[in-house]
Amino acid sequence: MAKKTKKLLHTLARRGPHKVLRGDLAFVGTPGLVLTPAAGMGLPAVAFGHHWLSGPEHYLSTLAHLASWGLVVVAPGTERGVAPSGPGLAADLHTALDVATGVRLGPGEISVDPQRLALVGHGFGAGAALLAAAQRPVGAVGALFPAQTVPATEPAAAQIHTPTLLLSESGTGGDPATPIARSLAQALPVSSSVVRSLPGASATDLFEGRRVAAALGVGGGDRRVRALVRGLLTGFLLGALGDGKTAKEYAQFLDPDEYLPETAPLPAQAPPQPHPAAALLRS
Repeated sequence: MAKKTKKLLHTLARRGPHKVLRGDLAFVGTPGLVLTPAAGMGLPAVAFGHHWLSGPEHYLSTLAHLASWGLVVVAPGTERGVAPSGPGLAADLHTALDVATGVRLGPGEISVDPQRLALVGHGFGAGAALLAAAQRPVGAVGALFPAQTVPATEPAAAQIHTPTLLLSESGTGGDPATPIARSLAQALPVSSSVVRSLPGASATDLFEGRRVAAALGVGGGDRRVRALVRGLLTGFLLGALGDGKTAKEYAQFLDPDEYLPETAPLPAQAPPQPHPAAALLRS
């Protein structure tokens, strides 16, 4: 199966077959972006949460990538300040999914199946996605390079029993994974979680374009890491939310024991260390 997975991952790292439309969540009173395939009824939908001091526009190509593979993507642009609320962004992710399922999108040729929903986030947004998934179950959850948040997300992770993808950046001192990622990996149910580290990767590698945080000395993105994450996330979401044929084709991306190229299993659990920005975050 490893050879097939590598080939699929290579394909999924490229843009998919669907033309992509872009819209604005502001038409329902919530700032943010909507990206969809040009047409399709009963499509799966993903709500995406951004990292600290960022916004959905800094993931535009990644969101469009998911839409090109047949997924409706809604990304709220709230909680962008230096002291964001994890529960606040979690609530906004739920609101975004409600919009996706309750409003006919595009020129009336796009709709979402309310039984095929996912929550995905990056860094701070990963914590918000986990909090949201614990409050209201969805079909899949993705935590990309999770960061320490307030409140802590480990209790929420323990309550999630749907397929969950956890990708970790590299830790410090040569550690291939961060302490918070290992802590969450221990909290998540083993049977439904795919947990991997991306050696040499950094959380900032997912960012696109200029960011406010650049003024604070935070580094820029890495195209290779973005391509790998896009491929892994797309395969996972298609396996979890796809129809019968699609779900079967990408089922290996949901297998905790499947070999995933350019990734490594997380090392043994270690006590999490506070994130430098944790003191700035409010509950």
